Amino acid sequence: MISVGVIGCGHWGPNHIRTFSQLPSSEVVACSDLDDDRLNAIKNLFPDIKVFSNYVDILNSDNIDVVCVATPTASHYEISKQALESGKHVLCEKPLALTVEQCEDLKAISERNKKVLMVGHVFLFNEGILQVKKYMSSGELGSIYYAHSERTNLGPFRYDVNALWDLAPHDISIFNYFFDNCPVSVSARGQKCLKTSLEDLAFVTLEYPNEILVNIHVSWLDPRKVRQITIVGDKKMIVWDDLDNMGPIRLYDKHVERTKVFYETYGEFQLLSKEGSVMIPKIAIKEPLKAQNQYFLDCIENNQFENISDAQKGGDVVKTLLAISKSIQNGGAPIEVS
Repeated sequence: MISVGVIGCGHWGPNHIRTFSQLPSSEVVACSDLDDDRLNAIKNLFPDIKVFSNYVDILNSDNIDVVCVATPTASHYEISKQALESGKHVLCEKPLALTVEQCEDLKAISERNKKVLMVGHVFLFNEGILQVKKYMSSGELGSIYYAHSERTNLGPFRYDVNALWDLAPHDISIFNYFFDNCPVSVSARGQKCLKTSLEDLAFVTLEYPNEILVNIHVSWLDPRKVRQITIVGDKKMIVWDDLDNMGPIRLYDKHVERTKVFYETYGEFQLLSKEGSVMIPKIAIKEPLKAQNQYFLDCIENNQFENISDAQKGGDVVKTLLAISKSIQNGGAPIEVS
C-alpha cells in the first residue's frame, strides 16, 4: 500500500482523501489544515486518519510515501519543494507554481531525488476529453482550423488568484494536450467588473503552431455554468460539453467544400457547406479525479517520472498564464510565449 498525506482540506482536499482512500493500492494516513473545523469534519468521516494543524508533521512522517498538495496557489511551490526534499512523491493541484523558475526548480528537485512530481490537471483524465483527442489523432477531423472554449459560472469567487489563474489552467492544459505543444503567442483582455483587486473574467486568444487559433472565455460572473470546447476541422467538427446529460460529445459531419465550377460573378470558387449527421458516441462514465490519482500511483510504482501531467507540462501552463497576464496588463498586446 502507498501511504498518502493530504495537505489542505478545503475545496479539493477532501475529494483527494476520498479517492485515495477508495483506490486499492493506496491509503490516506494523515491530513493537515489550519482550520480545526475542517480537520474535525475529516476526522468524523475518516476516524483512522491522523490530523495535523501543521503540514510539517506530515513531511516529517517516515511512514508517508506521497504528499498531495491542495492548498492555496501561493503556497504550492514552497510546500511541494519541502515535500520533495523530504523524500515524498508529490501530486500538486494546479497551477504548479506562480513562476517558471519555481516550476523548473521543482522539476530539478524531483529529478535529483528520483521522485514523481505531477500536477492535478484533472481534465486530462476526463473520458470525453480523451475521446476528443482520439478523434483528432486519428485524422477524422482533418486539419484543425481553430478551437474555442467557455468555462463560466456565477462564482465561486476566490481571493488568492483571479479568474484567469483559477479557471484557464484547465483549458490551457487541455489544448496543450490536444495539440502536443504550448502556444507560441497570446493576447488577452480582462476585466474587474466587481471592482475588486482581481479580474473576474478574461477573453484569451492563443496561437498554436500551424496557425491554429484558440479562444478561451473564463468568468466568475456569468448566468450559466458552462464547460464546453469546440474543435473545428476541415473534415468534421466536434463539441465537448461536460454538463450534457445525454453525452459529453457531439461529432458533426460538417465541412466546407469549394466548387470546381468557375463563377464569373462570385469569383473563381464558391464555398458550399456540407452537412451530414450528428453522432453522439458512447463515453464510459468514470470519475476523472479517481482516474488521475490512480495514474499518479501507477507512475510511482513504475518509476515513470515523465507523464501526461508532469512538471514540464505544468510549467508550460504556468508559462502561458504569465504571458496572458502580461498581455492583460498591456491592454491586450500580443505576447510571445518564450
